[in-house]
Amino acid sequence: MSEQGSSRHVALALDALRHGWPIRVGDHSVLLPAETGFAPGVTAPRMLISAARAVTLKLANQREAAVPEAPVLIRAAEPFDLAAARAIADPALDLVHPMKGPFAAEHIDDGEAARTAMELARLAGILPAFLVAPEPVGEAQPVSPADLAAWKDTGNLVIASRAHLPVAAAEDAEIVAFRALDDLREHVALVIGTQDGDRAPLVRLHSECLTGDILGSLKCDCGPQLDAALRAMADEAANGGWGVLLYLRQEGRGIGLVNKLRAYQLQDQGFDTVDANNRLGLPTEARDFPVAARMLDLLGVHAIRLMTNNPAKVAALEGVGVTVSERVPHKLPPNPHNARYLDTKRDRTGHIL
Repeated sequence: MSEQGSSRHVALALDALRHGWPIRVGDHSVLLPAETGFAPGVTAPRMLISAARAVTLKLANQREAAVPEAPVLIRAAEPFDLAAARAIADPALDLVHPMKGPFAAEHIDDGEAARTAMELARLAGILPAFLVAPEPVGEAQPVSPADLAAWKDTGNLVIASRAHLPVAAAEDAEIVAFRALDDLREHVALVIGTQDGDRAPLVRLHSECLTGDILGSLKCDCGPQLDAALRAMADEAANGGWGVLLYLRQEGRGIGLVNKLRAYQLQDQGFDTVDANNRLGLPTEARDFPVAARMLDLLGVHAIRLMTNNPAKVAALEGVGVTVSERVPHKLPPNPHNARYLDTKRDRTGHIL
C-alpha cells in the first residue's frame, strides 16, 4: 500500500466515525462509535472505552489510570445497546445516569490496534468509545496502525498559498496557509515584519480556540494571548525584528470543539481543566508539535524566540528539532472566570505564571 493510499484510509475512517459508520482496525473486530453510531436494534457483547472511564467504573488500577486515553475492553451481563453505550462513554451524563454496570475488564489481544482506534476517535472529535463486534452492522471502513502513521507524517504538509494580509496589529504581514494530504485541517502562519534569516523571530504557537479567539470567552486566556502576541510581534518588527504566529487547527489542545465543551460541562461540576479532559478519556496534551516544526522548516525558520509560559512546550519543540534560543514570557492578568484555569496551568502542567 502506498503512503497516499494509507493516508486516504485514515481520511475515510475519520469521515466514517463522524458519520457514525463502523471501522475495522487491521484484521480485528468491527468497531462502531458509541457517540455517533446508529443502526436500529444494534447491540454488542463488548465495548472499548478509555482507562479514565474504566477507573470511574472501578475497572482499572492506578497504573492504567496514569494514561487516561489508554484502551480498556469491557463486557457486561447483557449486550450493550447504543443508549447504554453513550451513557457509559460520556462522563457529562454521569449525574443523569448514575447507575452503571456491573462490568468486567477483558484482555486486549492487539493493543496497537486498540490504541489506534482511540486516537482516531480523538482526531474525529468524538468520544473515545466503541461497540465491539456489533450486530447487525454494515460495511466497515478498513484502517490500520500503519495507515495512521503515514497520515501523521509531517512530510505531507506543504505550503498551499500565501498572500499579503494587513492586520490590526501590523499592516506589514503575510499569511501562509499549509495543507496536508487527506487532512482537512489547514494550519496558517502569520509572518509580521521582514523575514531575516540572521535573526531569530519572535514566535507564538497558538492552538485554535473558537470560544476564546472569536467569541471572547472569559473561561480561558486564549483570545487575550493571541492579541498580545500579535502586538508584541508588531513591536518587534518596528524595532528591526520580525515575528511568526503559528495558528494550529487543534481546538482544545487537540481534543476538538465538542469535546472541549464537554470538558467545560465537567468544569462546571467542579473538575479542573486537566481532570475534565482526562475524565473524558482524552490526553491532557494532544497538540501536534511536529506539525509546528514542519511549518517553521517550510518557512525557512531554523531558530526561534518562543513566546510561552510553558517549559514543556519548549522541550516538545526541541524534541522535534526546533532550536529555541530563548523562552519569552507571555503572561496576562487573570479574570474572575479563568483564575482557576490559570492556577491549574501553573499547578498541574508546569506553566510559569
